[in-house]
Amino acid sequence: MKQPTLTYNIGVEATLSVINGKWKAIILCHLKRQSMRNGEFLRVIPNITQKVLTQQLRELEYDDIIHREVFPEIPPRVEYCLTDYGQTLADLTDQMCHWGERHIERQRKAGQKINLLDTQSPYYQKVL
Repeated sequence: MKQPTLTYNIGVEATLSVINGKWKAIILCHLKRQSMRNGEFLRVIPNITQKVLTQQLRELEYDDIIHREVFPEIPPRVEYCLTDYGQTLADLTDQMCHWGERHIERQRKAGQKINLLDTQSPYYQKVL
């Protein structure tokens, strides 16, 4: 079957077509640190539903950004990790994280109370 022609006006559109979605960049940031299982994603991204997590993981797998490994155990164990191609997004997700942290710090200086729950971030803070 013939593939349809895709048209992008600018390169960032191609990037966003892969990482677009509320949760994909967050998933990628977590996978940059370590391989993860489904339940781990649900713990570190508490607002994501199982249905949406599954959908986002499938889309990232389809785009060859992540690899899904099924271990022949009972019960089956499934882990997700970045592919070599997915690793090429590491600089981009790092920059997004750093920009977000600087933005949070700027908002805090303006008086906004913000929780940042990522304990690995130098800007970690939980406002009570």
